[in-house]
Amino acid sequence: FVRDIPRGAHGKRTEHHDTTMFAVTSTPAACVRAADLVAGDKRAGRIFRSVGSIQSRATHRQSRGASLTVSAEFSIGKLTSVLAKKTKGDLERVFKGTSKTREKLSYMDEVLALWNIDGLEDTLDELEDTLLSVDFGPTTAMNILDVIRTRCEAGEIKTGAEVKAALKKAIVDILVRANDGKEGAAPLRLNDGDGPSVIMVVGVNGGGKTTTVGKLSHRFAEESGAKVMLVPGDTFRAAAAEQLAAWAERSNGVMAEYKEGMKPGALCYTAVDEAIKMGDIDIVLADTSGRLHTNCDLMDELAGIKKSIGKRMEGSPHEVALVLDGTTGLNMLNQAREFNKMVDVTGIILTKLDGTARGGAVVSVVDELGVPVKFVGVGEAIGDLQTFDPVSFVDALFPEDEPTE
Repeated sequence: FVRDIPRGAHGKRTEHHDTTMFAVTSTPAACVRAADLVAGDKRAGRIFRSVGSIQSRATHRQSRGASLTVSAEFSIGKLTSVLAKKTKGDLERVFKGTSKTREKLSYMDEVLALWNIDGLEDTLDELEDTLLSVDFGPTTAMNILDVIRTRCEAGEIKTGAEVKAALKKAIVDILVRANDGKEGAAPLRLNDGDGPSVIMVVGVNGGGKTTTVGKLSHRFAEESGAKVMLVPGDTFRAAAAEQLAAWAERSNGVMAEYKEGMKPGALCYTAVDEAIKMGDIDIVLADTSGRLHTNCDLMDELAGIKKSIGKRMEGSPHEVALVLDGTTGLNMLNQAREFNKMVDVTGIILTKLDGTARGGAVVSVVDELGVPVKFVGVGEAIGDLQTFDPVSFVDALFPEDEPTE
């Protein structure tokens, strides 16, 4: 007979046949946990691993599907609403995470304290140097300052404080335009029809994609009750799947099935197929291998992965999120161009912002590509991936009065 037990991070359960227990799982670690749960014995854990390794994939899927329940808590509207409200409470973390960039930009206050309309061009030159020092690109910096020049010449700006306010507004306008001119956090593109929403996460090596996938899973589950499947599409990096499995456990997500040696396109196709058949998966987060944007073969492979996902589920992936490492500064612009060309990026996730003084670079990416920033990483903790709000971000870079502790 079959006896259900509570499912863990991988959505697994055990099967009981008379007095023999069989752990059906895709990872040895999960097998040990199941053994400890039922028998509380290390020797039993070894038996579980041995027996579990010979279970068929068909039996595995059948046993998993038998105890599925459809999540009644999750809705796209709820997730969108929660993320938008959560953004307002994230300002303190964003403020702390932008301290290095803000420190460099503080020189602007000294320049504007001596503001005089007769020295407009000299002041604009100094402002441009300050923007360039935190990796606002030359074109973007020039566009911003052209707005200031025009308003000064029209008599709309007369004081240093008004120059600063106008500069902040010009930057906010760039970020807001990428969100169809709408203020506030840019919403995720999710599936409003049948089946799960699929989010494909891409980027160069070392940008923090796998960690970002784990943190997204945590936010979706904690804040909206979503049931999330994590897909180990990074088949190149050693231990990437194990790292993702650990994140699945921490976030109460479901780890997609996979076989060693699978091609990433086939793995992602199979995972989406599995999520659809399970019936209660709300969001699929597909990790991918990091790759240099200059490697044509690897970029072609990435386009193939996206195509494979779309073959199994029309219209997916619904969101293609590009992870950009904030410490790379303006180098991220070339990365963004190439990734956008190959997979049509729909949103940007900026990571490691707390470790850099080059926070202006992302404004140049948004200015050129017209793709909105949706999340920003300001620390290593699981809760340090924040929804991105243009006004809050710019206020953190150019505060009127720094908050006191």
